[in-house]
Amino acid sequence: MQVDYIVIGIGLAGISFCEQLTANNKTFVIFDNKSQQSSVVAGGLYNPVVLKRFTPVWRSKEQLEMALQMYSHLENTLHVKLDYKIPVRRRFASLEEQNDWFTASDKLILLDYLSPKIIKNENASIDAPFGFGEVLQTGRIDVKCLIENYKEKLILKNYFFSEGFNYQDLKIENDDIQYKSIKAKNIVFAEGFGVVKNPFFNNLPLVPTKGELLIIHAPNLKIDYVLKAGVFLIPLEDDTYIVGATYVWDDTTNTTTTKGKELLLDKLKKLINCPFKIVNQIAGIRPTVKDRRPLVGQHPLHKHMYVLNGLGTRGVMIGPYVAYQLFNYIEKGMPLEKEIDIKRFEE
Repeated sequence: MQVDYIVIGIGLAGISFCEQLTANNKTFVIFDNKSQQSSVVAGGLYNPVVLKRFTPVWRSKEQLEMALQMYSHLENTLHVKLDYKIPVRRRFASLEEQNDWFTASDKLILLDYLSPKIIKNENASIDAPFGFGEVLQTGRIDVKCLIENYKEKLILKNYFFSEGFNYQDLKIENDDIQYKSIKAKNIVFAEGFGVVKNPFFNNLPLVPTKGELLIIHAPNLKIDYVLKAGVFLIPLEDDTYIVGATYVWDDTTNTTTTKGKELLLDKLKKLINCPFKIVNQIAGIRPTVKDRRPLVGQHPLHKHMYVLNGLGTRGVMIGPYVAYQLFNYIEKGMPLEKEIDIKRFEE
């Protein structure tokens, strides 16, 4: 088999890059063995504001525009619902936070994203005496639905290999990449935390960050917005909600923990006062980077080998943007932004 690209990983990074390939009539195959769950643990939110500091996400406008366009296209081609428009509300802990919100919402760079109104809490199940601020242009992507349906489409076309990638079987020639019976012009590693075992890119400063989520059933809560306080509360269907997420740096397993559950429950009980039941707990490893920018670029020796990684907690938004950058770098010779280029760590 001969293709233009071999892609490793069918998370948000891999799918975003494959969409670039499809749009530009490039052939590809993709390998994935379900070992990574970072895309699921992200919760699927797209939100252009850092709610801890009331500042815009890096390249928020460009990211949002590209992401929404891609998910809309995928809804049409996969015939599924992926994009659920839903506002995000930030609970204020004090009058000082209200004032900080007013100051931020008046900044030109945030005018499109922060509502200047303070929303009064009228839900008896939520503890929010100082009310909420609302973020605009937000929503949730059903990442699980996306990955499952995208994989199905690739399987039907014989583009998908449900197996781990064996680096020892990769042969690098002058103008080609050979992997078993597959010959390709280029290979892109979009394997998330799995890159730490990749002999070609394991020197990159990727920081594995474990995250855990709870799924709860709370029939009396009745909120139709995402609530951010000590945790995120994300409404799903049938009175169920995602509660997340934890951040742990000394555990690199996908195993759920009692400690993670108790931490989330402690924060949740400070936020809501209605009965609820835990129906599920999920864990995964996020590929994060200390400078909070993705890892994108070309191997220093093997010119047909690339990496697309380090999307962190905002993969839904940033994935399509950096995939576009990488494709244009490979195919059109356009330079990568310095903030995402892996060359920044060579200095």
